[in-house]
Amino acid sequence: MDEGSELSLSVAHIVRRLKGTHLHSQIERRAKECLHQPEIRLDSLREDVRRFLRTSACGPRAIPRLLWSISKSRWPTCARHRSVSSPPISVTSSLLILPPMPPHLLPLSTEAFFSFFVLFKDTCGGGVRLFFSFLYVTCCLTQACWEKRVLKSLNSMSSELGVPLARMRPAAEQKELTSKWNEMGADEPGLRGDLTSFRPVYAPKDFLEVLISLRNPNYDSSEDVGVRSHWGLVQVPLDVRDIPQLRRAYAELNLTSGQLGIDDHAHIDPVVVVEQDSAAAQQYSRRGCSTGLRADLWALILNSNNQPQDAMRYEQLTAGVVQHDLLVDSLIYKDVKLTASNDDYYFVFEDFLYQVLLCFSRDTAVLEHFKYNSATPPRSFVQGKGEEEEGAVVYPPNGVIPFHGFSMYVAPLCFLYNEPSKLYSVFREMYIRYFFRLHSISSSSSGVVSLCLQFERLLQTHLPQLFYHLRQIGAQPLRIAFKWMVRAFSGYLSTDQLLLLWDRILGYDSLEIVAVLAAAVFAFRAENLMEVTSLGSAEAVLADLSTLKVMPLIQIFLFATAI
Repeated sequence: MDEGSELSLSVAHIVRRLKGTHLHSQIERRAKECLHQPEIRLDSLREDVRRFLRTSACGPRAIPRLLWSISKSRWPTCARHRSVSSPPISVTSSLLILPPMPPHLLPLSTEAFFSFFVLFKDTCGGGVRLFFSFLYVTCCLTQACWEKRVLKSLNSMSSELGVPLARMRPAAEQKELTSKWNEMGADEPGLRGDLTSFRPVYAPKDFLEVLISLRNPNYDSSEDVGVRSHWGLVQVPLDVRDIPQLRRAYAELNLTSGQLGIDDHAHIDPVVVVEQDSAAAQQYSRRGCSTGLRADLWALILNSNNQPQDAMRYEQLTAGVVQHDLLVDSLIYKDVKLTASNDDYYFVFEDFLYQVLLCFSRDTAVLEHFKYNSATPPRSFVQGKGEEEEGAVVYPPNGVIPFHGFSMYVAPLCFLYNEPSKLYSVFREMYIRYFFRLHSISSSSSGVVSLCLQFERLLQTHLPQLFYHLRQIGAQPLRIAFKWMVRAFSGYLSTDQLLLLWDRILGYDSLEIVAVLAAAVFAFRAENLMEVTSLGSAEAVLADLSTLKVMPLIQIFLFATAI
């Protein structure tokens, strides 16, 4: 059966489901009423009626919501039997993330309810599933606009400073960089020149403003039950877990289970490392990894074996850094100087950070994560080939433009690995599994949008007086906590506590615990926060997190909070 016939059958199914509903009778009544309108002409009756219904109260919102509920009810069978080899699909109960939408679908009008139907052939029986998600399209378009803004900032910097996006290093400069590869932190001005004119392309607070503006045109927030749902900054209809659901999901963190970071007698069986059992290592990581075994366990969970070919690949990337100078290299240098170099825990790893991040920017293997990411890698054009498709290249080669604080994703790993190639391999896996979700717009349960929404929902539900108080004084909690979450708390917690947190990220294969910890921090300092009268004083109360103990906070918030 061809796609046209399959689509007709699917539309017929939806029409059958629509008949007999209250909405159907409402539409029918409105259609009859419109026949008495003077603007309805006999020679264009069909189009006039359609236009009238689209602008009526029952058209642009009610119809899409009903169709989405129909398509959603048909999803679970498909989801359970989907083949491993099918395109990456992530599902929540309220919205669907599909593989990248064909470009010709994006410009269609958002007013017409049929505009964003996406045809997906499921693998469970050759059937067709029709999915409808305005929010998916909104995320894609918002991500695309954000990427254009970032690229514009990068291009403006290149033009203003007269620095090309990429250039071949002269032989003398290559020789100097090779000789100082292991001491770039000490000789950075000599290699890069004056960095004062370079600025971060964007900071987390800029990205937060984009997330706050995100809206689903098919979502009527007035239908939400309760007033608290309107208190937060994030207003998108994503399903996030509440405390009872989190208790079930994170059962290993309950108050009666021994946790490394609380119970000194809790330990991990070294047999897991000897047997190279990745699944067992991940399970053990849920209760924390011992300091002596953490490096091996994380590498095992991430399948980062540091084989000879990995070391060879790292050497090739190093050679690429030596041969070519990129504008983003200066952004990396600048970011390390602004963040890790000024941190009491990480300043000693400055050389490692330069080496790993410069190699990371050249690694085309990182592009693989764009297959399951809503973002698209930025492109530039090779000089002399014109702005044609064949002259387009991904820039930087890994497709990731560093932002303010990016180097803090690497810094904590320097405590675990003293071999640059091993450090690089683990960081790359951490990035393409987790960290990329913290700076791209998607509806993944581990995505930054869901983390922000979950953080706000947890506070609204369990600390409503605190949330309302902070909102009234202009200190929205998310504006304070966002910088913690976008870095997965790197640079804010003490290193030992941060590694305990990242143990659980790897153990549960999710960043969700980051939002839980952010809410737990507010709960821990709720008494002081209730006394503040401004955003500045609220930030002062939460300025220093270095003395906090991660696991007691999470356990108390999850398992000792009254429901």
